[in-house]
Amino acid sequence: MTRASLDKQPHEVASMFDDVAERYDLTNDVLSLGQDRRWRKEVAKAVDARPAQKVLDLAAGTGTSSLPFARTGAYVVPCDFSQGMLRVGKRTNTWLPYTAGDATRLPFKDDVFDAVTISFGLRNVQDTDAALREMHRVTRPGGRIVICEFSHPTWTPFRTVYTEYLMRALPPVARAVSSNPDAYVYLAESIRAWPDQPALAERLKGAGWSKVAWRNLTGGVVALHRGFKES
Repeated sequence: MTRASLDKQPHEVASMFDDVAERYDLTNDVLSLGQDRRWRKEVAKAVDARPAQKVLDLAAGTGTSSLPFARTGAYVVPCDFSQGMLRVGKRTNTWLPYTAGDATRLPFKDDVFDAVTISFGLRNVQDTDAALREMHRVTRPGGRIVICEFSHPTWTPFRTVYTEYLMRALPPVARAVSSNPDAYVYLAESIRAWPDQPALAERLKGAGWSKVAWRNLTGGVVALHRGFKES
């Protein structure tokens, strides 16, 4: 079994997700106490995909996150660098155009997509700023980015409880339901090390995005960041 380190070497992270692909969606549902479904609904609202629009769903994994966009009539491209995740997704949703790709070197032309979104994946990219610049490059002028990522709870007492859950409760639960529980130790550590909401907003601005704002979900356990590419 593979566990990535916090320097996030791409081959380590991809291999780690290959290992957990078969039960990934089930494990996320259990570990988030079902909240992941609510978070994904909020992502779909924020992206606001429309018929015939082109949507890039990065770190799409098995494609579960892509389905709400497809249901609107948008053309959605699920992209991930884990071949294992893509294989599992392809078995279920054969019609989706699954694409292998690294967020820091996207295999798409400039100004292609109306919207680019990434849920719970930016944290696992080795070079966050390069990924944000690449997402900006492939988005058309006037297009938008939506990032859903674990963040920092805003209420201090709850933040303490949440941190304890991540480091103490999450690994034993993962051992019960995941095919690679060590991967979830890495995921807990990567959540603790991730920038807070204002810091991520500044990185979006630094990559060229404008009108950057964020909204907290579940008390800041998760944050939705949104920005636009100037016309």
